[in-house]
Amino acid sequence: MVLKSTTANDVSVYQISGTNVARSLPDWIARKRKRALKNDIDYQNRVELIQDFEFSEASNRIRVTRDGQYAMATGTYKPQIHVYDFANLSLKFERHTDCENVDFLLLSDDWTKSVHLQNDRSIEFQVKGGMHYRTRVPKFGRSLAYNEVNCDLYVGAAGNEIYRLNLEQGRFMQPFEIDSESGVNILDINNVHGLVGAGLEDGTVEFWDHRARQRVVKMEIIDGSEMPSTQVTALKFRNDGLNMAVGTSNGVSLLYDLRRSQPLMTKDQGYGFAINKITWLDDSSSVSNKIMTSDKKIAKIWDRHSGDLFASMEPSVDINDVEYIPDSGMFFMANESIPMHTYYIPALGPAPKWCSFLDNITEELEEKPSDTVYSNYRFITKQDVVRLNISHLIGTKVMRAYMHGYFIDTELYDKVNLIANPNAIQDQREREIKKRVEKERESRIRSTGAISNTKIKVNKDYATKLGQKLGSETAEQVVNDDRFKEMFEDPMFQIDEESHDYKQLNPVKGSKPLTAAEESDEEKMNPGGDSDSESESESDSESEDEATIQKREEIRRKQDQRLREELEKEEYLKKMQTVSMKPLDAAAELTGTTDHKNLSFGKRLKDVNREREQEREQKQQVRVHKNVRGEAEISFVPQKKKKVRSESSEDRGKTRQNYEGRRRASKNAFRGM
Repeated sequence: MVLKSTTANDVSVYQISGTNVARSLPDWIARKRKRALKNDIDYQNRVELIQDFEFSEASNRIRVTRDGQYAMATGTYKPQIHVYDFANLSLKFERHTDCENVDFLLLSDDWTKSVHLQNDRSIEFQVKGGMHYRTRVPKFGRSLAYNEVNCDLYVGAAGNEIYRLNLEQGRFMQPFEIDSESGVNILDINNVHGLVGAGLEDGTVEFWDHRARQRVVKMEIIDGSEMPSTQVTALKFRNDGLNMAVGTSNGVSLLYDLRRSQPLMTKDQGYGFAINKITWLDDSSSVSNKIMTSDKKIAKIWDRHSGDLFASMEPSVDINDVEYIPDSGMFFMANESIPMHTYYIPALGPAPKWCSFLDNITEELEEKPSDTVYSNYRFITKQDVVRLNISHLIGTKVMRAYMHGYFIDTELYDKVNLIANPNAIQDQREREIKKRVEKERESRIRSTGAISNTKIKVNKDYATKLGQKLGSETAEQVVNDDRFKEMFEDPMFQIDEESHDYKQLNPVKGSKPLTAAEESDEEKMNPGGDSDSESESESDSESEDEATIQKREEIRRKQDQRLREELEKEEYLKKMQTVSMKPLDAAAELTGTTDHKNLSFGKRLKDVNREREQEREQKQQVRVHKNVRGEAEISFVPQKKKKVRSESSEDRGKTRQNYEGRRRASKNAFRGM
């Protein structure tokens, strides 16, 4: 099985169903192409959690029953109601209506009783057998709320009234008159104390007490945005009876304590679209201090105390409604596409009992790499933007700036590329055919150790340099490597040798300016060139004035003088290189003088040491003893002369007996050898 997943903040979000997840086919096509679909990997590995979990065009609203066994959804086209049975993981029935649905509520614990607000100002009551009753309200309705205490059904409409329909008495009651002519966008009832909250189009929230049937307080919502007009588009009370969440048309969510008028927390959705749904996730025991806010682009889950993002769900289509299944980590999403989306976040809670097998699937997928956030986007450079003529889209939400280019939706890129290059499909087809032909050619036997020319389509000179520098085997590995092979196959990677950067990194030898020494060498090699230039200058000087002639002669004189100085300098350097340095002793021998100035330091040191040694020997031979009266006694110590033994072989005599000419007494002829 294959599940599309994204990971952010170490929280995995799995998309179970929806667009770009699995390719679904109608039953009659699946039966007809049964054999062909056996080899279709994408179709065989699809995950279909609930059968027929879709509408013909789009879905408007979705709700889960309080018993957790069914789900009811409304959509179009044609306007219809779908009821799904979780026990069988399939569609239970579908029911068509006359008009498109705006909002609906489930009055019972299961699907058997529901009330639907239609876009033709009608209210329909649906039961098991079909539509039970229909009535109308004076103005177009926008939201529904039901008070279980007194059986009042509240209808928020475009006028300045909140209509009350009592289901026990079966008649309309006196409406609540709000302090605004713009209308009511959203209604909600606090289940603890029964306070009715109404989010108005003028950016305020009014609180009504159904027992006193009068307004309690009116609070103005300031979201801090720069937009001139702010509307309250979402409102939800928490089950503790004290906290409330408000969403505005500028994409800002605010958390309030009913005991104070200043918000406790302000959270910007980031896209600037109106908030269409707010859900307190900590109503269940499995999740604490989490809240979900959604607009038509993204649904975010964040902490209500710190405001830190926990997880996000971002489909590729617009969101109309989001429903959370209590005590689990699963969300249903009604959107502007044929299939409805299903998301599962294991960090929020386990899978519902009717699909507990999802836990095993996600555990298996933990070891596999997840898709990136930009899997449906294509990266283009600034040159591609100019080529496709979409520079006017820079700065919009269609193109996301990233590094040295932009991310653009893949479908939009295909459309723009087709408009800019109508022959793109034909060119792509030709490239694919060429690749297949070259792939077949590669299967032929070729000589080993050389770079395959069939693979190198661009940068052949660079490949040759690599072969000379690194060797043929290493260059072959580089060319065949998946990381670098596009550099030698794709024309987009062609090295432009005429560019300024390339010339800076690879300077041409001929374009390098000559130095002064090289210029002088050229002048020496071409002495006739000066004479030619002189003759030309003389012929031209006849027609010019004397001042110009003198100036040219002065310039020529300076050039000759500079050339002469350079020649003398070169001759002097050559002489200095040929001179051999001789020591002072050798110089003294050549001159025949024995002056101490001509002797080296080592020679002088040897002479001084020899003189000191002679004086020491003389002092040892002669002993001088002086008396007090000035008399002196000198005694000489005679020394024996050392016999000098000659080293000649004649004085030393024989050192080895000579056996030549004598017969050996032993039979062993090798002894003594």
